[in-house]
Amino acid sequence: MDCRDLTALAADRLAGELDETARRDFASHLAGCEKCRAEMARLEGVWTALGDDPDAPVTPEFRSRTLGLLEDEMLRQRVRTFRPRRRSFVRPLAQAAALVAAGSLGWVLARTAAPSGRATTGTASTAAAPAKGAARIPTDLGTSPRLSNVSYAPAGPDGKVAVAFDVTTRREVSGRPEDPEVANLLAYLVAHNAETAGEKSRAIQLVSEHYGAGLAAPSPEIVSALTNTLKKDANPGVRKKAADALASLTMTPEIRAAFLDSLKSDKNPAVRLVAVDALAAAAKQSPDASTIESLREKAVDPQENGFVRAKAASALKAISF
Repeated sequence: MDCRDLTALAADRLAGELDETARRDFASHLAGCEKCRAEMARLEGVWTALGDDPDAPVTPEFRSRTLGLLEDEMLRQRVRTFRPRRRSFVRPLAQAAALVAAGSLGWVLARTAAPSGRATTGTASTAAAPAKGAARIPTDLGTSPRLSNVSYAPAGPDGKVAVAFDVTTRREVSGRPEDPEVANLLAYLVAHNAETAGEKSRAIQLVSEHYGAGLAAPSPEIVSALTNTLKKDANPGVRKKAADALASLTMTPEIRAAFLDSLKSDKNPAVRLVAVDALAAAAKQSPDASTIESLREKAVDPQENGFVRAKAASALKAISF
């Protein structure tokens, strides 16, 4: 290799994607090129800092505009151009089908809104209960929810039509961090419901703020959500935040296993640095054979990031075993 290949090969090396031959060639070049060694040190510093920058807040206005644009694009893509057909009985048949569908829809809505045959007033939340067998709206329209992805199915053999939609409503849950409802909600946000990496990072930050440093005992669901995020999330910044949050909690066998796995296989050196710190801090209080062996392997691994090697070696010196 030559100096022009440094940037591409450095990124592959930091990500752990260089094969054995390429790693040897790269190490040989760095040993004989002072300029490339300095540049490599700078790149390692940048790589280590990944995930430390704060996430930009997602404002309600930004979310509303984004969802609106996505909806417009989805509707635009649904438009199809049809070839004109020859005159036939298609138009009369289509009109007849539309009349049947409209009549069926009116019949269903009439039974839903006024099962007794009398007009009713008020919102869906205050309307009389529909008659047995009539359609039920699966949400409270009195709260003015946002309906999206609406689709319609024409009347079937039973005369019923179908209107499908997604419902977006806003709810608020308040309570102490240790309350089961709040704890379960935060665990769900970390594990399942974040639409963007920024939202997930914010949920992790809330967990860290409320449960870190012994402020409150985290639920098993929260610990499981954080460890799964550390192991499986594709975004290195999100994994780094999950590692930071776990490091602020009291060490448990589940958390230790997650950190040992990250120290061994996570491609982001910043995550591995957090794992070294967390494992070393726990080992100072209670030496653990698997932790000490993993730190020793990292301290002498020539392919490991220099910062991780140095921190692992320093941690071993501070542990009494």
